[in-house]
Amino acid sequence: MAIVVRLDEQLHARRMTLTELAARIDITLANLSILKTGKAKAIRFSTLEAICAVLECQPGDLLAFDPTLPSEE
Repeated sequence: MAIVVRLDEQLHARRMTLTELAARIDITLANLSILKTGKAKAIRFSTLEAICAVLECQPGDLLAFDPTLPSEE
């Protein structure tokens, strides 16, 4: 997919674990892991908002478009 998820970089910069983020935004670790690995097909705006609030970042800090990657059509 041409959308790249940069959640790992944001977590590392804040010295936060995926488990801690999952607890703070009240989402299962499994679902957050799917997002982090780029295997998610969608993300709810409410989830994106919660992640941004906890990590104090913008949606563009978490998601990027890389046209060199193959798209899934």
